[in-house]
Amino acid sequence: MAKKSRLDFERMAAEGEKIVYLTAYDYLTAKMAEKAGIDMILVGDSAGMVSLGYETTLPVTMEDMVRFCQAVRRGAPNTFIVGDMPYMSYQVSDEQAVINAGRLIQEGGADSVKLEGGGEAMASRIKAINEAGILVMGHIGLTPQSMAQQGGYKAQGRNSEAAVKVCQEAKRLEVAGAFSILVEAIPTQVGAIITNRANIPILGIGAGSKTHGQLLIYADMVGLYDNFTPKFVKKYANANEIITKAFSDYAKDVRENNFPVDEEHTYKMKEEEVENFLKKLEQ
Repeated sequence: MAKKSRLDFERMAAEGEKIVYLTAYDYLTAKMAEKAGIDMILVGDSAGMVSLGYETTLPVTMEDMVRFCQAVRRGAPNTFIVGDMPYMSYQVSDEQAVINAGRLIQEGGADSVKLEGGGEAMASRIKAINEAGILVMGHIGLTPQSMAQQGGYKAQGRNSEAAVKVCQEAKRLEVAGAFSILVEAIPTQVGAIITNRANIPILGIGAGSKTHGQLLIYADMVGLYDNFTPKFVKKYANANEIITKAFSDYAKDVRENNFPVDEEHTYKMKEEEVENFLKKLEQ
């Protein structure tokens, strides 16, 4: 299949065709996502929690993200990839943001980058990255890198004042040059208003059904990550249970000497080669 471009996503949004967005952090998952026809892959800093075992996304580094992007690109050569900019890779200055965004494109093989926040500083970062010739996606609502300021992993925009603020942030990022915006954990009504007023694709994760497309973290939707499950996740499988049982069955077979079965799982030697082998050992 041909890789979709910014123009494809704009057309899909204009025509009401939903954009399917999913995370991946490794070669095998990316390969499956491409095989399934996913439109866009996010190499999220959520990899810090899902793949590296951190409690938050904050410890993830640029080196981590470059490596994750490289693996996903190898698995999904024909899928549009968005690389997350990790904590403190863009907050300090426009120049820092451009340099690190460039790394995800040049070294990681991403097609675009994503950064969190809707304030004036983040609008400045988006403008600088965009002017450097790099597609950049915004991210507002619940922004995990700012969870301490937001009081934890909590839905945003749930009163009128907060809802207005999120809508203002969306327009600010659009004006700054974002090609798309991810809105996370906000009420359906707010997601709908942002989408209706935008001239760019709006993608939602926990933002209701009215956005131009949907994102889920793959490990949540296949039931692989079981530390906690956000309210907005629909589980399409219970991979954790299936894989854990497979591991348990394997351990039982080994301990009871039921695996490997020599007739099925091992390599053979011709009888004359066995005889020659034994004779040579005695020489």
